[in-house]
Formats: sequence, C-alpha cells, structure tokens
Amino acid sequence: MNVETLLIVEDVPEALAWLADLAQKAFTDVRVGKARSVREAACRIEEDQWDMALVDLGLPDGSGLDIIRRLKMVSPDTICIVSTVLGDDAHVVAALSAGAQGYILKGQPDAVVHRQLLQLRHGIPALSPAIARRIMEHFQRTGPVDGESQALTARETDVLSMVSKGFRNAEVAQALGLAESTIATHVKSIYRKLGISSRAEAALHAARMGLT
Repeated sequence: MNVETLLIVEDVPEALAWLADLAQKAFTDVRVGKARSVREAACRIEEDQWDMALVDLGLPDGSGLDIIRRLKMVSPDTICIVSTVLGDDAHVVAALSAGAQGYILKGQPDAVVHRQLLQLRHGIPALSPAIARRIMEHFQRTGPVDGESQALTARETDVLSMVSKGFRNAEVAQALGLAESTIATHVKSIYRKLGISSRAEAALHAARMGLT
C-alpha cells in the first residue's frame, strides 16, 4: 500500500506534531494535511483526495466519527485510522462500525506506533495491542456466530444494521417508517436472541455478520 497523502485530524498541537513526525518516518515523501476540528476536516476533505486519515475522536466541535463517515461516503478507498486516548469497548465498536480500519492509542512508545503505521504498507490493520486483545476477548466470550443471522427476522436484521451504525431508536423508526415503540421491541428481541445487553455488543455482532 502506497500512502502519498495523509490527513491528520487532531486538535492538540503536541499530538498533531507527534503524529505528523511518525507518519513522515513511516511513509516516505508523504504529503501531510492537518485539521484541528470537524469543520476544518470537512473542508480539507472537499479540497483534496486523501490516501489515509488519522482521526482523533474527541474534537472541539464534534466527534471524529463524523469525519470517518464522511470520508467513507466521498472517498471509500481512504484508509481511516483512529488515533485517540479512548480505548473502551463503546468507542472501539463505534469507530469500527463507522468504517475505521485501525485503532491506535496515544501514549504508546514512538517505536510501537511507527511499527503499527508500517504494517499498513503490507495490508495489516493498525491496532494497538490493547485494542486487539479487547476484540479477541469479546469474540472468545461470545463464541461462534453460526446461525446468528438466521435467528433474526429480516426486520430485526435491518434494525440491527442501523443500530450498529449509531442510529438512535427514533432515527431507525423514521427511516423504516415504524413506531419508535416497535423499534424498541425489535431491539429487545435482538438482544435476547444474540445474548447481548448493549449497543456496543450489538455493533460487534453486526460486524461479524457483515451488516456494517
């Protein structure tokens, strides 16, 4: 994989400089663009084509997830990597569901992050060790997924797909032309059938079933 253009979306100057330095060491002659907010990043996306984007989740005017979703709409081939201090299940699942293809935790040694970026050149996802362990542990807890998609009705599958992308019940109801109470019933049924208890777990199951 050849990375010639890289957009870094990060509002902390020190972190922005750190990521830019590591990226330029990992990808020879890469041209780095910088944005410090969702609004600024949206402008940079409109102005140019990007091979890769390193995106922080917590930005002054919104979530980096909005940037990832926008990039996936206008430039599906752009590799989106989250760069954040947030490593809990909910944020990991939300990012992967939005289309992120890697998840790097800030605060790691330079050599570790450099190696994760280099891996991308060989098609290996950039995942911090702690994030990779978290994903593996989830799959080990939940077991095989054989037959899960058959356990859901067609409507439940539609609802699960939208829930996994971060839509609220009211938004799902509006999109599907159903009452919000009906969506709530579907969500309860999905949780029961899949043996889960949170939207984060629902998003992971949806990803495993190819719905995201």
